[in-house]
Amino acid sequence: MDRFQENSGSSSSISTGELLMTRLHLVHWNTKYQSFGEAVDKPDGLAVVGVFLKGKQTSFANFDPSTLLPDCLDYWTYEGSLTTPPLYESVTWIVCKDPISVSSEQMAKFRSLLFSAEGEAKCCMVDNYRPPQPLKGRSVRASFK
Repeated sequence: MDRFQENSGSSSSISTGELLMTRLHLVHWNTKYQSFGEAVDKPDGLAVVGVFLKGKQTSFANFDPSTLLPDCLDYWTYEGSLTTPPLYESVTWIVCKDPISVSSEQMAKFRSLLFSAEGEAKCCMVDNYRPPQPLKGRSVRASFK
């Protein structure tokens, strides 16, 4: 995994259109490329696992990355683009059907994350979502019936 991104604002569930407040993106690059930078603009360069977050009390003590995935691993997948400029069409999206639970304190910590690197002006990772995009002939496949 190269990075994760948290999208604050409203994200629509693929199945129900239900508005969920935040979606976590776990960004991976194809290992046939030497780096994220090399893979980012290639049609088969990236895979992003999207996980919806919903407010509820939960514990992340002794953090295990597998806790970022829901217990049920049903998902939708489609070919798409990055959600931030330059919007390369290089992403295989894998969006988990079920959300994971996070506490309001954990959600606040996600919302305090920064886009900016050390030494740059602080730029909070909020309101960084795109409105729903047309499918443009893409098919959305499900891992479940």
